[in-house]
Amino acid sequence: MTEAKPRVLLAGATGYLGRHLATQLCNQDYPLLALARNPKKLQAMGLTDQQIRVVEVTDPGSLRGCCDGIEVVISCVGITRQRDGLGYMDVDYQANMNLLKEAEQAGVRRFIYISAFNAPAFQTVRLLRAKERFARQLLNSTIAKPCVIRPNGFFSDMTEFYNMAKRGRVYLFGAGTQQLNPIHGDDLANFCIEAIHTHDRELDVGGPEILTHRQVAGIAFEAAQQPTKITCIPDWLRQATLLLSSYMPEKYTGTAEFFLTATAQDMIAPAYGQHTLASYFHKLNISEHQL
Repeated sequence: MTEAKPRVLLAGATGYLGRHLATQLCNQDYPLLALARNPKKLQAMGLTDQQIRVVEVTDPGSLRGCCDGIEVVISCVGITRQRDGLGYMDVDYQANMNLLKEAEQAGVRRFIYISAFNAPAFQTVRLLRAKERFARQLLNSTIAKPCVIRPNGFFSDMTEFYNMAKRGRVYLFGAGTQQLNPIHGDDLANFCIEAIHTHDRELDVGGPEILTHRQVAGIAFEAAQQPTKITCIPDWLRQATLLLSSYMPEKYTGTAEFFLTATAQDMIAPAYGQHTLASYFHKLNISEHQL
């Protein structure tokens, strides 16, 4: 007899990873409740009104009772571009704490949180400091099976390489020899769903290809059908910009602070998935020509 699938609450369902997770959970017939500020985005993906609860995760009152009857919580809650006057500690930390409190009160057994690869090592980066502050709270909570997943960069983060290539020139820091293995949202969604059924507490994950920044640029130029033109920026300029950004308000430089830190070294996580960056860039090119 097939074991019934657990009821899953998905927070951050309208973000890049959240959309992939919502689709995969529905395709795999998981009972799903998705939290969102804008239900129209989830309705456009095919979710029913019964699968959607409208909340504001920064408002504890709007979350009250959301975890009743839930066995698994997956949280992708976080911000990359700040708005509404909210910062990383307001969303990446406190909003997730609001959700964790509800999950603890409801007796949720599995709580999966999506942080970022190498976040514990980069605690000078304000975004990652907020994420890992919550990760520690989750791992020390009363949740029976907490889990922190730290994925490498998303394919969507690599889109800027394609955009630069389309404009005719890609700019890299240093020699561009740093390596990384970004992961497609669909592959990461499957990885997260597999983690529902394990006892792992902390998991790192990246995509199937290890590429240098120069190789990523080359793939982007090929997809954009542009000749390869790369300009290398001295690393001292990256360091100086990073130092300057650390003294400025995070709403202006928080994303740059993360980017300038992550691009300075190899970022290679355990490989997973099947999607290639070349196919992702080619799809971007095709979609542009269909508009």
